[in-house]
Amino acid sequence: MEMKDGNNSLMATNGGSTKKHFVLVHGACQGAWCWYKLTPLLKSAGHRVTVLDLAASGINPKQVNDLHSFSDYVQPLMEFMEYSVPSSISIKQEEKVILVGHSLGGLVISKAMETVPEKISLSVFLTAFMPNALQEIKYPDIFKEGTRGDSIYTYGQGAKGTSTNFMFGPRYISSNLYDLSSPEDLALASMLARPIRIFSADDMSKQMTMSKQKYGSVKRVYIIAELDKGIPKDVQRWIIEKDSVDDVKEIVGSDHMVMMSRPQELFACLQEIAGEA
Repeated sequence: MEMKDGNNSLMATNGGSTKKHFVLVHGACQGAWCWYKLTPLLKSAGHRVTVLDLAASGINPKQVNDLHSFSDYVQPLMEFMEYSVPSSISIKQEEKVILVGHSLGGLVISKAMETVPEKISLSVFLTAFMPNALQEIKYPDIFKEGTRGDSIYTYGQGAKGTSTNFMFGPRYISSNLYDLSSPEDLALASMLARPIRIFSADDMSKQMTMSKQKYGSVKRVYIIAELDKGIPKDVQRWIIEKDSVDDVKEIVGSDHMVMMSRPQELFACLQEIAGEA
């Protein structure tokens, strides 16, 4: 059974008993739709699964220019985790979840870890950015012009000459993100991808200040995507070195969109992780 709430969140349940509750968080320019292969696999194993559209992503009604800080972008996840908008799919008061953040979603789940660590049993960084890396790679540099092929930059409310919004270009998507995924999944991404805000380095420095008492108290697992061109394997290894984790796993033969190109392997990996949570 699948249900949605007003925040365009989708929950998959297996009717009866629940093993673990996974919360899947997408990366830049993506949406809840990118988990469509993984969700039924987790559901078939009896897990509860919540898939969220972050602000101005997927079918979330906000527009990218409505976002003024990173906290605006992550609001759907924080409302869910903090039970501030109770609904049929809100996290239960006493419940703990397994957070899975893909790519830029790693920074999103980090914000939740710092805010409500008591509601998280474990966090999974899936070929994802982690907060300590931002001490050397400033957030705007992730989208730096000239480094992302034919990606599209728009200008607006930022400093003069500074791009404020970013969108992966069609050639970059096909060659660096979905290069080992099916033509159907590439077509889906081409239709549903939306631009993301390039938040300022100052805003991200404030938002990504993590403490040992909160963020550091949550167990962290990193999943490497072997053939990722969007965040190459050596960069993933560097991110891990900068932000210690409890375990590292690897999906062999995967491009950046692990949930698309290697859903069965990712499912097996998450099953193993769930058994350790």
